[in-house]
Amino acid sequence: MLLRIMRWLGIAALVVAYPLLAHYTNNPAHDPRLGAAVSVAPIIVIVLILAWHSQRRVLMLSLVALSCLLIVVAWPLLESHFGLVYWLQNIGMYLILFATFGRTLLAGRQPLCTRFSEALYGQSTPRHARYTHQVTVAWTLFFAAMALLSTLLFFLAPLAIWSVFANFLTLPLVALMFIVEYGIRRSVLPDTGHMRFFDAVRAFRDDAKNAASR
Repeated sequence: MLLRIMRWLGIAALVVAYPLLAHYTNNPAHDPRLGAAVSVAPIIVIVLILAWHSQRRVLMLSLVALSCLLIVVAWPLLESHFGLVYWLQNIGMYLILFATFGRTLLAGRQPLCTRFSEALYGQSTPRHARYTHQVTVAWTLFFAAMALLSTLLFFLAPLAIWSVFANFLTLPLVALMFIVEYGIRRSVLPDTGHMRFFDAVRAFRDDAKNAASR
């Protein structure tokens, strides 16, 4: 129990500390070496975790080591363009989510929000299925809009302005999307179960685990 609490506290600390540090480094007056280090740190950590859990651990760890060597060689270039690394991480996240929701709207596939709803509350009615299809469309468009806005701010506004959007507004905007959708759902489908925020997170996590195991 204590280990679980400590783990979640550590995750919460990272969620708070990393955006603050990333925004700090996006101020032009600060050391570009720190900006470069902070920008590549999450990529290295995630790749290391994936490599460690890979069935070809030795090979994947060797590739990670080679990649780190290439980063060292390219370090001067990275110091000059670390903001681009931040942007690629940010837009990459939006595009992955856009594709995750959007591909389930293709013909013959079950919309992702319909899948979440049925996993939590059982088989849905045609009316409910239509609504969850529309919600999946809404989330797809939301992540597309976030990717577009991130790109426009990065290339047309000062880096510090883009950093505020990327580091401090992403989670509030996602939360606002949940709140608006929840209010609409209460009005449109008052007689059905209502998926809470953590229900949606749990459903998304379980769906990702099932997809990885297939």
